Amino acid sequence: MDLDLFSLPPLPAGPVPDKLAWAYLLRCGDGSLYAGWTSDLPRRIAAHTAGKGARYTRARKAAGLAWCALLPNKSIAMRAEAALKRLDKPRKEALCAAWADAMRPRLFAAAPTDAADIAAVYGWYVRNSTATFAYTEPSTEDWAAEIAAASARYPFLVARSGSGALLGYACAHPWGSREAFDWDVETTVYCHPGAVGRGIARPLYAALLEALAAQGVWNAYARLADPNPASEKFHARMGFACQGRCPRTGYKLGRWVGLSTWCRALRPGRAAPEPVGPPLSGAALAALLDKNAFDGIG
Repeated sequence: MDLDLFSLPPLPAGPVPDKLAWAYLLRCGDGSLYAGWTSDLPRRIAAHTAGKGARYTRARKAAGLAWCALLPNKSIAMRAEAALKRLDKPRKEALCAAWADAMRPRLFAAAPTDAADIAAVYGWYVRNSTATFAYTEPSTEDWAAEIAAASARYPFLVARSGSGALLGYACAHPWGSREAFDWDVETTVYCHPGAVGRGIARPLYAALLEALAAQGVWNAYARLADPNPASEKFHARMGFACQGRCPRTGYKLGRWVGLSTWCRALRPGRAAPEPVGPPLSGAALAALLDKNAFDGIG
């Protein structure tokens, strides 16, 4: 039986499966759409657009992702690929248009009601990635308490799709406990594994950094697992510079991992700072989030 492709949410609710599987449509230079499935969507799309993918996309110069759905397993992804191949061009285009609207990020201040979705996303990274050095997954209750506590001091932002799926989140915490660190923060951004490479992190991080600067924060620091070339490239594009590397810092997933420290100055100069104010809220925060939200697809 064919899958109803129009009923598939781009990102399913609930726990994120450890083994990822996507069905996708790729836009080619001649306007045609290529259907496929993969267990690593960012890598597969990069291969297609670099001319190293399928013969069809090599001949037609693949341009970028037009539609995808994160599915429970390889078998269902292969069935979805077969169903995509049977669609005519108008139906494929309708599918792509609906997906583009659904996946456009909308930015909001986080609330404790976001805790379950954040727990599901972060839990995947705990189990499958060295992006976090944590071994234990915080519970929904833990995240509800964390959102409430962190939001009292700094912005805690979420990006959601048009259908309400959590695309990612970004937040800040104190960089150090001593008083002289009061103008420094450590920043964090995570995207849903099914939304990586869709341009979600940039508006989230840009909004977070702008809101922190408006409060009076001077320096934003990020600690990245080393190596992590994708995150390093992203932070460099966001204005961060690497300030040092410590090899063999943490042991996770059967290997030693280093740690690099990155910094972005949010304010120039060396003048005496004013006290950091409360986080933005209300109309001021809404205007900032609206300004930074954009169509991040592609």
